[in-house]
Amino acid sequence: MGEHPSPGPAVAACAEAERIEELEPEAEERPAAAPEDHWKVLFDQFDPGNTGYISTGKFRSLLESHSSELDPHKREVLLALADSHADGQICYQDFVNLVAFFLYNGVSLDQFVLQVTHPRYLKNALVYHPQLRAQAWRYLTYIFMHAGIEHLGLNVVLQLLVGVPLEMVHGATRIGLVYVAGVVAGSLAVSVADMTAPVVGSSGGVYALVSAHLANIVMNWSGMKCQFKLLRMAVALVCMSMEFGRAVWLRFHPSAYPPCPHPSFVAHLGGVAVGITLGVVVLRNYEQRLQDQSLWWIFVAMYMVFVLFAVFWNIFAYTLLDLKLPPPP
Repeated sequence: MGEHPSPGPAVAACAEAERIEELEPEAEERPAAAPEDHWKVLFDQFDPGNTGYISTGKFRSLLESHSSELDPHKREVLLALADSHADGQICYQDFVNLVAFFLYNGVSLDQFVLQVTHPRYLKNALVYHPQLRAQAWRYLTYIFMHAGIEHLGLNVVLQLLVGVPLEMVHGATRIGLVYVAGVVAGSLAVSVADMTAPVVGSSGGVYALVSAHLANIVMNWSGMKCQFKLLRMAVALVCMSMEFGRAVWLRFHPSAYPPCPHPSFVAHLGGVAVGITLGVVVLRNYEQRLQDQSLWWIFVAMYMVFVLFAVFWNIFAYTLLDLKLPPPP
């Protein structure tokens, strides 16, 4: 029998190349488009002339396509925010910011402000949750979400009523220090004293400022020449009492969605503790340097001891106590 002729070098090389291509993993496929490319494609559909702008009418038509998820009031808010220059045009960056942020929080969660009545209110990268306590940024970023319009409104009123005047007198550095210390102490206090609850709202920082201011007024009542100081104290106390009372009621009120617990009120108490210690020292004498005050170092040491205690508590106590935590969001 005659033997088959051996293939030439070119044919063999071709066959080897085909075999190698067949063995290559499918992972080396074309990478998926980046999110920015997706928004650009969507923007270009409404900007065929590549002007870099789309009209508010075209943006309205985009919102109309989501009319089943977005109510008319929210559509008008989106349009007002997008058309910040009142010229009827929306640039690409404004479009990306609005679509990426507001459509996520307005359509996915159906709220512009976090609502505890929504079954997915904990599905947020900012909220502190006991199951996600290892994500350290949540001990600070929880202040950017609030449990309803009334929660946000009262905190805004207190910050405008107390925070702005304090910053004008004492400067942003000192007031910012008290505020951030109250925020961190609030979330850490929740992780220690109310271990199964999430945290939202800026009440820890707000209560630190307000309690420090009120304590400073009481301690220096006779020497203060502030007009309407009694009225300001009364308004601040009423707002604080209303907001704290609502937080306590909400914490113990049965949840409409049992796997999603209501946020804790302990952050308010952590803020008050910071306010009447560190805050009073910071606000006592704005002409004296903090490092020259012995009480400052005492309260700083106390604060650092509490922070270290809370860190070790979060590392070991949850396992040792074998708590039944709510499911992760």
